[in-house]
Amino acid sequence: MAKEITLLWGSGSPPCWRIMIALEEKNLQGYNQKLLSFEKGEHKSKEVMDINPRGQLPAFKCGDKIINESCGACFFLECKYKSQGTKLIPDCDAEQALMFQRVFEVNTFGDKMGNVIYYNWKVPEGERHDSAIKRNKEALTAEVKLWEGYLQKTSGGFLAGKNFSLADVIVFPAIAYLYRFGLSEERYPKLAEYYKNLMNRPSIKATWPPTWKETPGQDILKDI
Repeated sequence: MAKEITLLWGSGSPPCWRIMIALEEKNLQGYNQKLLSFEKGEHKSKEVMDINPRGQLPAFKCGDKIINESCGACFFLECKYKSQGTKLIPDCDAEQALMFQRVFEVNTFGDKMGNVIYYNWKVPEGERHDSAIKRNKEALTAEVKLWEGYLQKTSGGFLAGKNFSLADVIVFPAIAYLYRFGLSEERYPKLAEYYKNLMNRPSIKATWPPTWKETPGQDILKDI
C-alpha cells in the first residue's frame, strides 16, 4: 500500500512534517519519498511542479490522487487507511469536536508565527517598521498564550483529550517550530511539557527534521 504513495518534502517544514507523522502513525513506512532543498530552489523544479503547480512543498500523491494541502493529506490518509495503525479521529463526539477545532486553528497559528520569524525575509528593507515588528510579536504572544491555555484546560496530555489524534499530528510540528526558534520553555510550561512528551513518540522521532539534528536553532522568539 505504501508503494502507491509519493511525498516530496523539505526538512523543517511543518506542513511536510505533519504528513510524515501521519504516514508513520498509519504504518505506511516504505513510501516513495524525496528530500528537496528550499535553499537550492528545488521546490520549484519540474518534478515538484508536475504534482504541485504552486511550486511548494509538500507535493503529495496517493496513486493518481493528488493532495498537496497538508491537512487535507492527513485527513485523506486517516480516511483511506482507517483500519490500520493509530486511530486519528476520535469516536467520542466531544474529543472529535475539539480535534476539528484545533486542526482548523493551525493556519492562524502558523500565520502569526511566520509574520515574526520571516518578517525580514518577506518585507523589503526600506518597508520595514519597528511598529509592525512590535505588533507582530504582540499578536504571536497572544496566540501562544491561547495555546498554553488550551493545554491547561485539556486533560490527557494531548490536544483533543486522552488520545493522540489528527490535532496532534497537525499542530505538533508548529509547536516544535516555536522551540526551534527560541520560545521560552519557562514562560509557557504546559506547551513545553506537551512538546517534551511528544518529541520522543516513535512517529515524531522517526521523522524529526534532519537539518534540525545537524544545525542549532535560533533565538528569534526568545522575547515572545
